[in-house]
Amino acid sequence: MKGAREELAQFLRSRRERVKPAAVGLKVGARRRTPGLRREEVAQLADVGLSWYTWLEQGRDIQVSEPLLERLARALHMTPAERAHLFELAHGRPAPRPVLAAKEASEALQRVLDAHPYPAVATTIRSDIVAWNRAAAILYGDFGLLPSAERNALRTLFTVPSRRTLMPDWEKTARASVARFRHDAARARDRAPFDALASDLRAASPDFARFWEAHDVAEGIEGQKQLVHPKAGAITFDHLSLTHVEPDGRELRVTFYAPQPGTSTARADALFSQR
Repeated sequence: MKGAREELAQFLRSRRERVKPAAVGLKVGARRRTPGLRREEVAQLADVGLSWYTWLEQGRDIQVSEPLLERLARALHMTPAERAHLFELAHGRPAPRPVLAAKEASEALQRVLDAHPYPAVATTIRSDIVAWNRAAAILYGDFGLLPSAERNALRTLFTVPSRRTLMPDWEKTARASVARFRHDAARARDRAPFDALASDLRAASPDFARFWEAHDVAEGIEGQKQLVHPKAGAITFDHLSLTHVEPDGRELRVTFYAPQPGTSTARADALFSQR
């Protein structure tokens, strides 16, 4: 079995030979014999030394920093899966996932949400709402009616009055949401968007400011929530959040709700079956 360095060397050569010079703005002359890019062209595109890159392709045991790997991935037009493989071979650990703003979900993800009979919502790690199904719109209101800048789960929790009436234990839920937001902000590669949202909410909500100053931190992928809908009454949901990576590498958090057996299920079925 090949060692990681030898595998890395072969992987880089294969990616280099695959990239067409025209795709990176290079002219193709009649005398070009190398398939794809030359080593010196990769080094120039990635802003690394030719000797260093040559040693890397030779499988030498040299130190490779994260920024250099990122530049190589961009220079060689790697897909998100190839970028992740590059980091695994070079560092022996997964690549940091980009936490990018998302405008919409893939068609496949939207179909999965729509197939779920109960509320389901996809958000960015910053809690920006990207996609939802019909049941979520019945429960929380149609997020599509909100301006895109306000389509954020944390923002609506603190600034939309109906959220408080919907949640009997609003303060417990709000505190936990702020603690998770602080945890997510700390792990983000670029926390500026998180800080901007926190600043806005501190100005808009004394409750958010109070919870934020507590500096609580928590993770939460599953839990239980009771909501009181004006038409259906009290419904207790179990909810579970899963991480989904879009084809372009964006990381989303998909939360599925399921009513607890008994009265909650009966009320939820009656509510979400309405046309």
